[in-house]
Amino acid sequence: MPYIVGLMSSLQVRDLVGVVEREQAAMGLFISLEPPTRDMRQEAAGAGFFHSDLWAREFPKVQLRTVGEMLSGNGFELPPRPADYQPAQRVRRPQGRQARLGETG
Repeated sequence: MPYIVGLMSSLQVRDLVGVVEREQAAMGLFISLEPPTRDMRQEAAGAGFFHSDLWAREFPKVQLRTVGEMLSGNGFELPPRPADYQPAQRVRRPQGRQARLGETG
């Protein structure tokens, strides 16, 4: 659940932590224009970690990033997503000549 703000304080991070806990969300992502304050970083760190059984690793439960960090490629630390679909196996058709339009067989 992303949370995007301009003017900010540790109160918004505390609110996000509360929403993540209340909604039993795995993680909360906070995007701002300005770098987070020390108090904001402490609030986020106090939220703990999300443990991914699939990847056998922990990720910060609440993460803070600026728009500048996002644009420079420093995104959130998220578990890799498994493929949303299983690719179909390729079907090989027998070699032969292609039928002409209107021709059967």
